Amino acid sequence: MEQRFVGTSGLRVSALALGTMTWGMETDDDTARELLRGFMDAGGTTIDTAGSFAEGRAEGLLGELVGDVVARPDVVLISKAGVTHRNGKRMVDTSRRAMLAGLDASLARLGTDHLDLWLANIWDDNVPLEETLSALDLAVTTGRVRYAGVSNYAGWQLARAATLSETALVANQVEYSLLARGAEREVVPAAEHVGAGVLCWAPLGRGVLTGKYRGQIPADSRGASETMSAYVDPYLGGRPSRITEALVTAAKGLGRQPLDVALSWLLDQQNVVGAVVGPRTVDQLMDILDSTLEPLPAQIAAVLEEVSS
Repeated sequence: MEQRFVGTSGLRVSALALGTMTWGMETDDDTARELLRGFMDAGGTTIDTAGSFAEGRAEGLLGELVGDVVARPDVVLISKAGVTHRNGKRMVDTSRRAMLAGLDASLARLGTDHLDLWLANIWDDNVPLEETLSALDLAVTTGRVRYAGVSNYAGWQLARAATLSETALVANQVEYSLLARGAEREVVPAAEHVGAGVLCWAPLGRGVLTGKYRGQIPADSRGASETMSAYVDPYLGGRPSRITEALVTAAKGLGRQPLDVALSWLLDQQNVVGAVVGPRTVDQLMDILDSTLEPLPAQIAAVLEEVSS
């Protein structure tokens, strides 16, 4: 799997990162083990997690596997702090106290003394930006974090943070796919200007760009889940359906799977470093790893650009 530098830094990540949002919930221990082993065997190096995933259980499960399935020096660990979920309630706090407490808790659950990349999970209007950035700087200067960045920051927020931060911010992780191209307006240009790379979550349009939701909602999908249906609903019907149909048509013409075409398109976009994929099952992972991830023919890319613009 291709390895890419993150922004202008020396940090390298695999073009696909294995996301762990469902670990400890929809993805059990045995499946997580097989996902990690299959991903690493395919040349992947980068694992994305967060303290908020499954209220910390995702990190705990990952920590049990690192050192067993894969040696710690062979994996690039990305985690995030600033958001917590407790008893189904979401809370945002990027204060210095909360960020550093979150980092220490993540390191303990992961069983490691450092993260390769640590991100402020979200912008927080209630906390001075300088305070949030001071936590990132302290984490780097004390060796608990190798590189720092942000997640879900708008273009102006990233530019402001990069201006004030004493530590280089090497990445901004945002939602980006054929169904969600808003990042192109300000986030991507701002990231390029400040030397940060763009990491993409939900690169398959929350699963819709696999084509599995065409005409139905599979019973075993997130769209059919009481807890996750709201996550998928915005991309069902209307414009997203038209984009998905165009994608499926293009994939048939190329003899490739829709998810392969969707990922290949995304990884070829300006300043995109990698895509975080979140398979819940081994079969889903194998479908992703079977992707060629080759650049699309110019004519096909142009059609997808137009229909999804």
